[in-house]
Amino acid sequence: MGAIDWSQYTNVVILTGAGVSVASGLKPFRGPGGIWEQMDHPLEEKTLDSDPQLVWEFFSTMRKQALSALPNAAHHALAKIETSFEGQWTLITQNVDGLHQRAGSLNVIELHGSLYKASCRACQAPLDPLKVPQSVALPGCEVCGGVIRPDVVLFGEYMPAEPEWLSKRALRDCDLFVAIGTSGTVSPASNFVRGAKYAGAHTILVNLEPMNPPNPAFDRQIIGRAEDILPQLLGVEAP
Repeated sequence: MGAIDWSQYTNVVILTGAGVSVASGLKPFRGPGGIWEQMDHPLEEKTLDSDPQLVWEFFSTMRKQALSALPNAAHHALAKIETSFEGQWTLITQNVDGLHQRAGSLNVIELHGSLYKASCRACQAPLDPLKVPQSVALPGCEVCGGVIRPDVVLFGEYMPAEPEWLSKRALRDCDLFVAIGTSGTVSPASNFVRGAKYAGAHTILVNLEPMNPPNPAFDRQIIGRAEDILPQLLGVEAP
C-alpha cells in the first residue's frame, strides 16, 4: 500500500467514524456489538421528555469510558500529518469521544456533538464544561432551572447547523477526501463523498468492511483496521 503523496494536494478533508476509536476500547453505536444493539431502542429526542435522567446517565457512562480510553495509532497518525501538512486540513468526525483532540488534532468539526458539552433545553445556556465529566446526577440549569441535556445528537434530531455548514464549506474546495471507519450510511455524512467528488477531489475509503453496495463516488477502497492502515497510508511512523 503506497503512502499518499501530499505534494499533490492543498485542501484535505478527513471524515472519521466509530471505526477509528474501536482500537481505543470504545464501542460503536451501530453494527454487531454496538451500543444500540444492547438496548431496547436507541435514545431518541422524545426520551429527553420522558426520561431525561436516563439520557444523562447513559452519556455520563460514555464520558467515563471515553476519559479512560487513550488515542490509538489512527488518532496519532492524523494529528501528526496535520501538523506537517502545508495546505488546508479539516477533520470532520462523527465521534463524540474527543480522542482526536487529545491526540493533538486541531481543526476538528464534531458533527454529532461532544460528550464534554451540555446545555439547557429551555434557555440553551451552556453548562460549565468542568462540571460535565464529573456530574452523574442530572444537573439543573443554573440560569433558569431547566433540564440540562448532553450536546450529543440523538435519533430524530437535526444536526446542529454550524458543524454541518462548516463541513460542507470545507468539502466545496477539497482536492482529497478520506473517509475512515465509517459505514457511510448516516446522513448527512453519507453524502459528503459525493460533495467531494463533485468538487473534483480524489476520494479514499478506509474501513474494516467493504461498502455493500459499493459507492462509486470512492476512487479507492482500502479494507482493514484504521490503526494499522493509517500510519502507512499517511506516511507517518506509528507511535
